[in-house]
Amino acid sequence: MSNDPWTASDPAPGDFDAELASIDAALIERHPGDRGARLRIVVGVEGEDALRLERIAQARGKRPGEVVAELLRDADRSSG
Repeated sequence: MSNDPWTASDPAPGDFDAELASIDAALIERHPGDRGARLRIVVGVEGEDALRLERIAQARGKRPGEVVAELLRDADRSSG
């Protein structure tokens, strides 16, 4: 695991405070955000796992992404 915040997989709070403080405020744009915005994560599944996911999705009458989303929700519920 890297201790360098620029290459660490999970930077710690405060790692970039000095860099952020050095930015000219005139270069910063603030945006209110969009509550309706969505995040899309691309997941790579190959070989037999990809075929298995397709079969499961088809059997459930869903798209593969919907099956993955259900899997995540189920895993989250069982871990809580």
